[in-house]
Amino acid sequence: MKLPLKLGALLAVALCTTAATTPPPHSPGAPYAARNLADRVVLTPGADAAREMAVAFRTDLAQTTTEAQILKGLDGPSLVDQAKTVSGVSKRIDTDNGAALYHQIRFTGLEPDTVYAYRVKGAAGWGEWLQFKTAAAQFRPFSFLYLGDTQNGILSHGARVIRQAYLSTAAPALMLHAGDLVAQRDDMIHDDEWGEWTQAGGFNFASIPQLPATGNHEYVDAVGPDGKEVYQLGPHFPLQFNLPGNGAPGAGATTYAVDYQGVRFVVLDGTSALNLGTLEAQTRWADAALAAPGSLWRVVVFHQPIYTCARPQDTEALKAAWVPVFERHKVDLVLQGHDHCYSRLTSVLGKTDAARRHKAGEAQGPVYVVSVTGTKMYALNDRAPFQPDRVAADTQLYQVISVEKDKLRFEAHTATGRLYDAFELKRGADGRNRLTETDALPPIRMCDGDKGPDGGRCLGREK
Repeated sequence: MKLPLKLGALLAVALCTTAATTPPPHSPGAPYAARNLADRVVLTPGADAAREMAVAFRTDLAQTTTEAQILKGLDGPSLVDQAKTVSGVSKRIDTDNGAALYHQIRFTGLEPDTVYAYRVKGAAGWGEWLQFKTAAAQFRPFSFLYLGDTQNGILSHGARVIRQAYLSTAAPALMLHAGDLVAQRDDMIHDDEWGEWTQAGGFNFASIPQLPATGNHEYVDAVGPDGKEVYQLGPHFPLQFNLPGNGAPGAGATTYAVDYQGVRFVVLDGTSALNLGTLEAQTRWADAALAAPGSLWRVVVFHQPIYTCARPQDTEALKAAWVPVFERHKVDLVLQGHDHCYSRLTSVLGKTDAARRHKAGEAQGPVYVVSVTGTKMYALNDRAPFQPDRVAADTQLYQVISVEKDKLRFEAHTATGRLYDAFELKRGADGRNRLTETDALPPIRMCDGDKGPDGGRCLGREK
């Protein structure tokens, strides 16, 4: 039946208005319901990445056992003949997409510097063979990737940054995530967001060890015994990542340390520290973790930045507790997210002082970096023009860090692969770093009123 022209036009306007203001309807089970083949396969390192790796994956409820097969990589196809079957644990999760099982398996007793092939099982059979390589037992140069918040536009926009990072980097050894991998309190179905995140990384997440930190959006709102709203770790994070479990008391599910070829990675949880009373415990644990001998370089990862590029105030509680620990143990890099802008800070006195210190060859303490991968952008704060060495607004980035015995090179690239920021830390005979900036970097990306750095509208909002 045809509607009268005027009524049809009014209905069309109403539908357009509704579509613009109401999230699209969600159809449970499409496309992210668990099925009879394993999906969401994510590899994580053990505390000693030379001898242990771990995997987590998801299936439907029909796959009642948790199984993987693993062997040293072969140059031919006869993998099944030599594969060893190992088992693990599983836990049920119930979401808007229905019930599913997350499975976790540890691969222990591995040999250093060795390629292994593995596959995991769903009710319909085994998945494809995947490969990873264990770390060398001693120092060896390598490169790793670091991402800020993916969080928004995970698959539609964030995926291109993740994939460009892999495409442009020769065999990255690890990928670090500084929290807020998903939004988990916005309009999207939470399980869909985790489906988008694992889809964005694809087989790379199953082949290259991932080191995730928790952000505030890995937590969900819950009601405490006193009726007040409290933070509670969302159900997906501890199931999706099979982490080492060697972290701080009270935050053992979200803090951990990993050794990889002479670099010690220490992952902290700012949300738990600030909101759940674990700041003191994490500080003591980080102090001990960073003091452990045998590391040439030390990298710390967490979400809420100590020195902010978007928010009016720095994160004073973390600054007071953690900065002295980082300086005492000569931490090289502190990698963060949360602010949805880019910032590289090497002197709290500002970039003029930093430039003087670098030119004079003075020792460099921890370098603090904030970055963002997804679509949500914040406006730069009032300190951004003079405190950090370099900033960016309305810019999606990935970072490539290359480690040598006496030199660490840091590069920040835009979503198209363009080099945006770069510096080197060179280790001197006194054991201290000197920083050298890369010349001929492109102009600073900032909004000009309502106009963004790419010529479209400025997307950054005041924080």
